[in-house]
Amino acid sequence: PEHAPIPALLAVGVLHHHLIRAGLRTRASLIVASGEPREVHHFACLLGYGASAVCPYLAIETVAAMAAREREGGRSEDPEEAVRRYIQAVEKGLLKVMARMGISTLDAYTGAQIFECIGLERELVEWAFEGTPGVFGPVGLEEIARRAQTWHRAAFEAETLELPSPGFYKHRARGEFHALNPEAIRALQEAVRTPDALGEGFPQAYRRYRDFAAHAHREPVDLRDRLRWRSDRAPIPIAQVEPAEAILRRFSTAAMSHGALSPEAHEALAIAMNRLGLRANSGEGGEDPARYGTERNCRAKQVASARFGVTPYYLISAEELQIKMAQGSKPGEGGHLPATKVTPEIARLRFAQPGIDLISPPPHHDIYSIEDLAQLIYDLKAIHPQAQVSVKLVSTVGVGVIAAGVAKAGADIILISGHAGGTGASPWSSIKNAGIPWEIGLAEAHRMLVACGLRDRVRLRVDGGLRTGRDVVVAALLGADEFSFGTVPLIALGCVMARVCHQNTCPTGVATQDPERRAKFAGRPEHVMAYFQMVAHEVREILASMGYARLGEIIGRADLLEALDDTVDWEAVLRPAAPPPEVPSIPRVWSFSLNDQIVRDAVHSLMEGRPTRRIYRIRNTDRAVGARLAGEIARRYREAGLPEGTITLMFIGEAGQSFGAFAHRGMRLILIGAANDGVGKGLGGGEIIIRPPHDLRDPSPVLIGNAALYGATGGWLFVAGWAGDRFAVRNSGAWAVVEGVGDHGCEYMTGGGVVILGPVGENFGAGMTGGVAYVLDERRELERRYNPQLVRIDPVGSPEEIAFLQGILERHLQLTESPRARALLARWPEPVADFRRVLPKGLAAPYLPTQELLSAQPSALVPVPIPFQ
Repeated sequence: PEHAPIPALLAVGVLHHHLIRAGLRTRASLIVASGEPREVHHFACLLGYGASAVCPYLAIETVAAMAAREREGGRSEDPEEAVRRYIQAVEKGLLKVMARMGISTLDAYTGAQIFECIGLERELVEWAFEGTPGVFGPVGLEEIARRAQTWHRAAFEAETLELPSPGFYKHRARGEFHALNPEAIRALQEAVRTPDALGEGFPQAYRRYRDFAAHAHREPVDLRDRLRWRSDRAPIPIAQVEPAEAILRRFSTAAMSHGALSPEAHEALAIAMNRLGLRANSGEGGEDPARYGTERNCRAKQVASARFGVTPYYLISAEELQIKMAQGSKPGEGGHLPATKVTPEIARLRFAQPGIDLISPPPHHDIYSIEDLAQLIYDLKAIHPQAQVSVKLVSTVGVGVIAAGVAKAGADIILISGHAGGTGASPWSSIKNAGIPWEIGLAEAHRMLVACGLRDRVRLRVDGGLRTGRDVVVAALLGADEFSFGTVPLIALGCVMARVCHQNTCPTGVATQDPERRAKFAGRPEHVMAYFQMVAHEVREILASMGYARLGEIIGRADLLEALDDTVDWEAVLRPAAPPPEVPSIPRVWSFSLNDQIVRDAVHSLMEGRPTRRIYRIRNTDRAVGARLAGEIARRYREAGLPEGTITLMFIGEAGQSFGAFAHRGMRLILIGAANDGVGKGLGGGEIIIRPPHDLRDPSPVLIGNAALYGATGGWLFVAGWAGDRFAVRNSGAWAVVEGVGDHGCEYMTGGGVVILGPVGENFGAGMTGGVAYVLDERRELERRYNPQLVRIDPVGSPEEIAFLQGILERHLQLTESPRARALLARWPEPVADFRRVLPKGLAAPYLPTQELLSAQPSALVPVPIPFQ
């Protein structure tokens, strides 16, 4: 009772760095025994700042006591089992944190300090958390001591022992303030449901909207709430301010997938935005092709690391293609759709298996560097030259440098996503303590782009908890050109912030796939339209009060903002942008010469469906070859594409990045030579055949690079040689034959299949939830190289599988003249004993292409005369 505890993280950080400075840190482990840690983030911080182990004794005792009370109440809750589940949950949460940061082992995470701080004194950080980046502020030892004493006093002065819920995750009557509180939600929903809110009822609806804004801003909850604007002009009448339509053009809905949201809610958002002439974002879950070309179509389509539903037609149906490098509520983690939400409909759109968790791979699977990102932008520009490409970055200290690189890589729009918000799929442990406010990242990105002379090449967009016109104006003053809204449009449709999205039990049918709950959805597109009209009107009122006629006039005018307190070092947020250098930036020039030539040569096939045969010389500077043709086929023939073998193109030489990217049905690309990374990326039904030159004497050549078939949704790939690492990551429908692969083969695969006629690297089949792999395991190495978490290894014995393997080997030999296939077939069926089938544990049997499909390729397609060497 006489002593308050020193916070465990402070003690660990101070001791960790003291021992480092003394040169003694490696001589001992730090073990934390504390009553303080209870949530995943607490353990992550303790380990991240040097602790080797943590004993959360109070959390363990509390869980055991709760289970004991449940048992007394008649429920069979074993305290030991409850504690075991708690520990398991914490460990699982830690694994997610490590995974999102790309760290594989706990030893590598311990002491890594993968954190940012906000509001701590610089001196305190340098003493206890040295090396931690962040935005500094006034919180030092005195404030920490005061908070520790407050907790201590609350405990020892309490008359009864209880654990009140402070409302960290969900609104509580006596908990902390939430901007989207019940009063605010009620006011907004009444406002948008005012009769004729888009017409004569708008004044009445807007008055109720102002009540919503007042409730949402009653107490400061965001950094921007501690800012106010001032003006250097006299107010003007609102009639002199640009019309609402001009402001609305800057609005969009944030990426929310069909899967996280119910179909009804997802379509209502799209309809509302299309009627306003704005863009709804599909999220990373794909979209039903029946919606393309209608007012239910999302005009912004997301291309995330999972490539869920990314087909050629999906890409062509968009006006904007958004690359999701990160997501504000869970940076680096990507989406995670719980198994309960993966209905047969969602599985069909995502090319996956029903009832199985769908997790996006970390973005680094095909974007290891800014050059890789530039290549993906190039790929998307190649298939859809008319589309704008946006890149979604998470707000972080240092994002300005990244934004400059993204601008140079050719993006049209850069989105800075803040920590607030989240999707209808996020578990609670992923929506707190991840990312930082967009105010910090946006201001830094704007300043850096101005300083580098790149600001006029891109538009800056912001999202993450935008609610009112006030938020829009502050974001504009900090540098934003455009604004994305996520949660509040859902509230307009009926969401009540029950915080059970991830459990598939949304009571209003907004964020669920349950048919009974979906039936309760009562939202209409007009509700969303009314909300955006009200936000635009509030922006006009603020502009009039500031004396500015257009929103564009205040973009980047951080000098018109002033802080109300010293919450953080506002210099990092409000510092004016430096003038750009006198040397103008060189705009990026896109070159698609070979792609353009291919489209010109195939014009009769595109217009009339007549067969085309062509031969081309190819060099490693020719990138994304075939993508432009795939886009033109998708534009004219949609999902169906052209009949098999309509267009056959032979290439001789060394192909650059992304050879055959997004190749559509009816395309057959034959390469005599080798190809770089990304072969068949997003393959959408076409066929790619790669074989070495006849004079190559290497019996096992490496013919293609890394990340081949990444995100493929259909088609065939035959390679008479080896592939690099990450072969067929997130493949969801293509079939391939290859003669050896590097590490991480078939990772996160959800459909299709591969036949590997040789060794595989480490970590084979990690995260694989669908499809099948047949591996010729002559050296008996597969058992120690595969990842057993989700897949099993079986022998091949059924007549159907043996016939399939023989058929696909014959086709491989026919198409590539592979010596490996010839040797295996000469000994057939003896090699069958060396084949192993890798299949997800949840699947009883694989889907195999029919023999008719295997033999449907005309034999005259391969022996094409070669007029040059």
